[in-house]
Amino acid sequence: MADRVYLYDTTLRDGAQTQGVDFSAADKIAISEALDRLGIDYVEGGWPGANPTDDAVFADPPKLKRATWTAFGMTRRPGRSPENDPGLSALINCEAPAVCIVGKTWDFQVDVALGIPRADNIEMIADSIAHLKAKGREAQLDAEHFFDGYKANPTYALDCVKAAYEAGARWLTLCDTNGGTLPDEVERIVAAVAKVIPGERLGIHTHNDTENAVANSLAAVRSGVRLVQGTLNGLGERCGNANLVALLPSLMLKMGFETGVSEEGLTHLVSISRLLDERINRAPNRYAAYVGENAFAHKGGLHVSAIEKDPKTYEHIEPEKVGNQRKILVSDQAGRSNILSRCRDVGIVIPADDKRIGELVNLVKEREFDGFAYDGAEASFELLARRLLGEVPDYFTINSFRVIDERRWNALGKLITLSEATVRLTVKGEQQMTVADGNGPVNALDEGLRKALVPFYPSLKDIHLTDYKVRILTPQDGTKAVTRVMIESQNGKGERWTTVGVSPNVIDASFNALLDVLCYKLMRDKISL
Repeated sequence: MADRVYLYDTTLRDGAQTQGVDFSAADKIAISEALDRLGIDYVEGGWPGANPTDDAVFADPPKLKRATWTAFGMTRRPGRSPENDPGLSALINCEAPAVCIVGKTWDFQVDVALGIPRADNIEMIADSIAHLKAKGREAQLDAEHFFDGYKANPTYALDCVKAAYEAGARWLTLCDTNGGTLPDEVERIVAAVAKVIPGERLGIHTHNDTENAVANSLAAVRSGVRLVQGTLNGLGERCGNANLVALLPSLMLKMGFETGVSEEGLTHLVSISRLLDERINRAPNRYAAYVGENAFAHKGGLHVSAIEKDPKTYEHIEPEKVGNQRKILVSDQAGRSNILSRCRDVGIVIPADDKRIGELVNLVKEREFDGFAYDGAEASFELLARRLLGEVPDYFTINSFRVIDERRWNALGKLITLSEATVRLTVKGEQQMTVADGNGPVNALDEGLRKALVPFYPSLKDIHLTDYKVRILTPQDGTKAVTRVMIESQNGKGERWTTVGVSPNVIDASFNALLDVLCYKLMRDKISL
């Protein structure tokens, strides 16, 4: 059996430090659940007590089936006992089964940043790990600035890590915190550490400041570490962290390691990479290794001729193994396998040779050309597919809608903006017209739709919107740009789903996404006409 490498995702903490990235609680829940489905071993939700978003997430954590939900924090403060340290108390009170604390291992930082005796720092690390263990948590240490510390004072850096090891830490992760270490240095230093602490207890955490985060992580694995930390798409402060999306297939397909991700799970790598991009409202990197749109793109000429004879000539792996597809730029091949995979994801069973698969491929390509993104909107994709298969009834028909926004001074002299929506629709043969106010046009439309539909479909009362994102698809068009709206919704059972709408009119795009929200709920409830 191949050696096992464990994967620890820090997207929700390290990734949140990326300039321009601000995860909501709904984002964190959705990304955690996607990582869980993929097969990641540890999902770090953030730092309890650090900000209201992380507090909200840890107060109502995602229901993970495979991954271990993990909290991040720091060692006890100088001069405090573990029992009386508010930071450690927050980590224990959040009830995450695993806790990773950061501790300093560079003597320079202990002297200058902490300003305490070096022996006290070692004691802080050991006390904190032992306290977490005593409280029934899986305790882990992030050895901050370990490589800088080792190069300056190897004995002290090792003493810090050994203290955590002897106190019972499950994982001791060596951190290249400023990203300045090169692969040959990582390989040499990790090999030296592995002579003192077993590799099956060691992890690696790298930053990308020299464009070597992935290479450094793989070098550490070669030298014995068996836990790799990283983020989706390499998010992180400064130049980013090690990119798990590149590390995962390299570990499995290139180096032959076993991970918690199955071969079938690996085929969802493109989807989860793009889901993250949709969540943070940015365009996917088309040149990203393994998952980029151009990762297996070939232009007409000799390359295409060679590919047709033997794909291995210019493709280092089969694109389908990571959920990607070959792209011949002169013909733009369709992706039947991708569509079949998406159908399986949402529980649609259809033979691969069914002619309707070709129709669905063409429909998806047309709609994605128009701006729809189904990797991040699984509910809208399921509706699209099942409608083509004739499995979704016409629950209602929209005849028209109108939204009026009024901005004025109220009786108290405050400037307010009011939204009013009028919706005309047909439900079970009956004409309905409703008028509703809302906190903005989208809320007014939502209220108007449900005002008309709930008497016929009472289960729609159970929905509330948890997230709303708008992305400009054609920025060169200014205020006339085509927009894509993503709406995340949740029912009373905590189940979430995401829908998408696209239009040059942001209200129209929002309305289309709202319609899918309601139709998806009715479909999942198996409501019949």
